[in-house]
Amino acid sequence: MNIIFLDWPCFCREDTVTALKSLGHSVFFYFHPAYDSRKSSEFDTDFDKFCSSGNFDIVFSYNFYPLVSEGSKRNNLKYISIVYDSPHVSLYSYTIVYPCNYVFLFDYAQYEELSSMGITTVHYFPLAGSADRIQMLLSRPHDPQRYTADVSFVGSLYNEDHNFFDRLTDLSDYTKGYLDGIMNAQLKVYGYYFIEELLTDNILSDMKASVPYHANHTGIQTDEYIYGNYFIGRKLAEKDRIQILTAAAAVHPLRLYTLDSSYHAHGIENMGTVDYHNEMPYVFHYSKINLNITLKSIKSGIPLRAIDIMSAGGFLLTNYQADLLRHFTPDEDFVYYSDLSDLTQKIQYYLDHDEARCQIAKNGQKKIRQFHSYEQHLQKILQFIFDEK
Repeated sequence: MNIIFLDWPCFCREDTVTALKSLGHSVFFYFHPAYDSRKSSEFDTDFDKFCSSGNFDIVFSYNFYPLVSEGSKRNNLKYISIVYDSPHVSLYSYTIVYPCNYVFLFDYAQYEELSSMGITTVHYFPLAGSADRIQMLLSRPHDPQRYTADVSFVGSLYNEDHNFFDRLTDLSDYTKGYLDGIMNAQLKVYGYYFIEELLTDNILSDMKASVPYHANHTGIQTDEYIYGNYFIGRKLAEKDRIQILTAAAAVHPLRLYTLDSSYHAHGIENMGTVDYHNEMPYVFHYSKINLNITLKSIKSGIPLRAIDIMSAGGFLLTNYQADLLRHFTPDEDFVYYSDLSDLTQKIQYYLDHDEARCQIAKNGQKKIRQFHSYEQHLQKILQFIFDEK
């Protein structure tokens, strides 16, 4: 088949293109700077021109884009979207219901939510891993010392200047106290995100008065979703990650790989950022313990970081996520912690038990290779779409 690949700077690009080609398909890259807009006549004209230049069967993208869905519908093409971001407000676009769409969500809870609304174009599917490609990467010349650690974490601290929550400077004392209270409660709960449910009309009105969010008329996203995920959710990620890293570092020094090179704390060595495709697998492979701290907005899904850790043959120590138990076995393929005390105990235990830790890492990688390679996932998706009748 001839596949149009939306070529934005997404993770998984190289692995996906390689897999599609290995399955015998031809890939044609397309990009337009307005790809993530809700409305753009320039995009529409350019996309239609591109579609008319060849005999294409499918449009493919990571994450869902309304303009691409509109264009696929106009050109009678099937649109495959694999979503790995959360929150992802574009999923609440009216275009999600177009029958040309096949939207694969890695979060089963979000799939259930959208499916319960009568949206038949969404499907649940976990994200894929690249164990074989990483094995080849490890055979190339590299410096293990740069990536070796007893405990490590790779990811954003969400403490950047454009954090939306920190712009809420004109809140009433009541709203400030209320938000602090529900955020502190949420930090103690794993596997369930309740913030949206607790945002009352009065609280939302105060937040909107401080930092207005002007919803357009192209989707059904609610104020609770926007303020609960893009404002509070990202602030929670900052609090959660710093709290967990601080607790972990109190037990054993750790290495942090993050964009914010200025962050420093006791027991934490900030190593700066690493390239996703060419460096990050080394960190996961050479770290004795790889921490995964999932965004609270990911209600049940397995985040890409967890899949990447196991793909690299790394030991995964993660917060609880229900979907992990759909595809992997705890204490056999990975280990999860239930709270800060459990986290610190398991760090110490698995640093002291090399054989058990290494076996779990091998099991996780084996399961990725057996059931969750890019080739296997993409083949299943294409078979599902073209054999669905």
